[in-house]
Amino acid sequence: MNTRFARSTNIGRRPVLAALAATCLAPSKTQAVTLLEWRIFAERFVAPNGRVIDTGNAGVSHSEGQGWGLMLAAVAGDRPTFENIRGWTREVLQHRQDRLHAWRFRPDATPAIDDPNNATDGDLYIAWGLLLGAERWREVAWRQEAVAIGRDILRLTLRRAQGQALLLPGAAGFESAEGMVLNPSYIALPAFAALARAMPGAPWPTLAQDGTNLLRRARFGAWGLSPDWVLVPPGGAALRLPQRWPPRFSFDAVRVPLLLAWAGEQNHPAVTAAAAFWSDSRWREPPAYVDLVTGEPANFQASPGVRAIASFVMARRSGNAFAVAIPSVNDSRDYYSASLTMLVRFACLATGTPVG
Repeated sequence: MNTRFARSTNIGRRPVLAALAATCLAPSKTQAVTLLEWRIFAERFVAPNGRVIDTGNAGVSHSEGQGWGLMLAAVAGDRPTFENIRGWTREVLQHRQDRLHAWRFRPDATPAIDDPNNATDGDLYIAWGLLLGAERWREVAWRQEAVAIGRDILRLTLRRAQGQALLLPGAAGFESAEGMVLNPSYIALPAFAALARAMPGAPWPTLAQDGTNLLRRARFGAWGLSPDWVLVPPGGAALRLPQRWPPRFSFDAVRVPLLLAWAGEQNHPAVTAAAAFWSDSRWREPPAYVDLVTGEPANFQASPGVRAIASFVMARRSGNAFAVAIPSVNDSRDYYSASLTMLVRFACLATGTPVG
């Protein structure tokens, strides 16, 4: 852990952290993530050996999906599947010199791990999933594994840019003379909260506060939406859209409003912007993405998983005045949409948001 980024904080005085703490209190209850929906998800996307399969992307597996699988299995109370996912993740993805994980497994490639770099969001979700499992089944070793992952996330990806503590998307490849490239959806506030509880004194509270502040600035286009990727130049220069990726509010960035609303930040500008985009009167159903430079929307509609996020955001912004409309996993054609649907179910459980 790099203690240069730790700050003296009073959690009770920080609204972001107070809201985050609440998201970690309810995972032992399973009424929102029904066993039936989890069984459907596991049957469709989790192999018997514990590999979570991205059916919309050539059958690869990601550390992100392994983490989500651990989280959802723990919330559903499915210990056998949890242990299978944990076993495959450790055996196949954790072959680095640290406790982080290779970000992708390609079953048809030789070698199947053709890029050993990690994905920080995947490591965050794996750690969070282990903490949920440790709490549910009282397995101290799993908590220790999660803390070891958390320490290496901080040791290898924590940086300071423009006066703020931030996490690189991976340990290598995201820093240059132009600045740091970040993925806003990797500011996973509920995961930060879980790790803050497990690692007292570590800088997760600072990362939560500074990440929330960055998301206020990292907004582009006519609606002021979060991008999938953002460049943070040196000094105090304005944030920019990097050239390497399409300048979109798209498949990564849709998680920004989910995670903010999950953490009690439903009035954050990035959430307000997403709500305005999804409810814009010019379309009957929101498009899958929009170009933040040209304003051109996708020519196909958002998936059921993204629409579930939109419903969750609207409910949270209303003070939970109405129930969230969450489709069945079977309504999603692929792993990613189904995963977002299940994450919304978990978010509703954690925040006490009613499900319709």
